[in-house]
Amino acid sequence: MLVALARGLKGNKWFSLIDKVWSERTLELAWEKVKFNAGACGVDGITIDRFGKDSQSRLLAVKEQLKRNTYQPKPVKRVWIEKPGSAEKRPLGIPTVTDRVVQAAVRMVIEPIFENRFAAHSYGFRPGCGCKNALRRVEELLRAGNTHVVDVDIKGYFDTIPHDRLMALMREHIADGRVLGLIEGFLKQGVIEGANWHEAKAEGTPQGGVISPLLANIYLNPLDWQMAELGYEMVRYADDMVVLCRSQEEANAALAKLREWMAEAGLTLHPDKTRTVDMGVADSHFDFLGYRFKRSRRGRLIRLVRPKSLRKLRESIKPRTRRNSGRSMEAIVADINRTLQGWYAYFKHVHSSELGEIDQWLRARLRSILRKRRGGRGRGRGRDHHRWPNRYFTGLGLFCLLEAKVTEITSLRKGANH
Repeated sequence: MLVALARGLKGNKWFSLIDKVWSERTLELAWEKVKFNAGACGVDGITIDRFGKDSQSRLLAVKEQLKRNTYQPKPVKRVWIEKPGSAEKRPLGIPTVTDRVVQAAVRMVIEPIFENRFAAHSYGFRPGCGCKNALRRVEELLRAGNTHVVDVDIKGYFDTIPHDRLMALMREHIADGRVLGLIEGFLKQGVIEGANWHEAKAEGTPQGGVISPLLANIYLNPLDWQMAELGYEMVRYADDMVVLCRSQEEANAALAKLREWMAEAGLTLHPDKTRTVDMGVADSHFDFLGYRFKRSRRGRLIRLVRPKSLRKLRESIKPRTRRNSGRSMEAIVADINRTLQGWYAYFKHVHSSELGEIDQWLRARLRSILRKRRGGRGRGRGRDHHRWPNRYFTGLGLFCLLEAKVTEITSLRKGANH
C-alpha cells in the first residue's frame, strides 16, 4: 500500500482492500490496540479480559465472518458522561470489543489512503501529530501578527455528519464495496440504552467508536484545503479549529466562508460560541484545546488554563482530599500525584502564576485534613501554615507544579549554555 501511495494509483482508487482487513496480522495488531486502550464492555457483556482469554479463536472467527461477508456489527451501548464544568451530559456509544477490533483493522487499512491527502494544519488523531503541535502553531501565528482570530465551534459535529455525504467522500478513493459496506454498517449501528432500542439516524458517527475520529477528519478535509487555497491560516484539531488572520476584514471574510461551507456540508456553526477576537487588544482571549490564549494588560501574549479545564482538575482532586478522609497523608499524596504529574505534562506551558495558585490550593486542602485530625474546624489557616509549612509537603513527596516548571526551565537554560 505504501509503495502504491508513493507511486500513485491508477484512477486514484483502491479496489481490493478487504483481504488486508481480514489478514491475521492486521486483526492481531488491531486487537493489541484495543487491549491497550482498554475500555468498558459493549452490549454483549464481553470484557477486554474475557476476550483476551481466547483471543486467537475469537480473531479467527472474526476473520471467517469477514471472508464470508457474514460479519454484522452489534448495536452500541449508550452511556451519558458529564461535560467538564457543565451540568449537561453528552452521549457516548460503546461498541463491543469485537466491533472495536474490526473498526481498528479497517482504520489501519484505510488510514494511509486518506492520511496521504490530509492538510498539514490538521493535527487531530493523526500519526505523529498531537495537541501540542496544534497549540505551538497557534502561538507561532499569533506572534507573527495574525492577531484577528476566528474562534470556531461546530454545533454537535460528531452527531450531525451526514452519512450520505461522508460515504460519497469515501467512494472517491475506495472502490472495495465490502470495505465500504463495513464502514456504512458502523455508521448505521443501532443504539441500546438500558432496555430501549433506538435505530440509527441518517447522520452522526458514534462517539466512542475507534474509527470515528478518522471519519470526522475525512469529512472536514475538503474544508481544510479550501481554506488553505484561499490563503487563510487555519489550525484544526478534529472539530476544534481557529482561523488566524491579519485584519478584522480578513477575519470577517473567513467567517463568512466558513458559514457558507458548513451550510453546504449540512453542518451548523454554534451561534454563541463562534466569534471573532482581536487579540491585539488588552484582556482579549480565546480558548483552544484546554488552554486560554490571552493578551495581558501589559500587552504580553500568555497562556492560561481554560476555566473548564481548571474546574475539571479541581473536581477530580476534591473527592480525594476531603477533610474527613481516613487515609494516611502519604497515601493521599501518592494518589493525587498521579493526577498532577499527568496534568502538568499537558499544561506546563501555562503562566507560572497559575501553577503556583494550584499548588497553594492543594496544600490548603491538605492542611484542612491535618487541622481536622487535630480537632480543629474549618479550612487550614493561621498557625497551620507554621505547623505544616510547604517543606512538610515536599517531604511527603507532593508533586509541586511550580517547582517542576522552574526545574525544567533551569535545565533547558543550562543545556542551551552548554
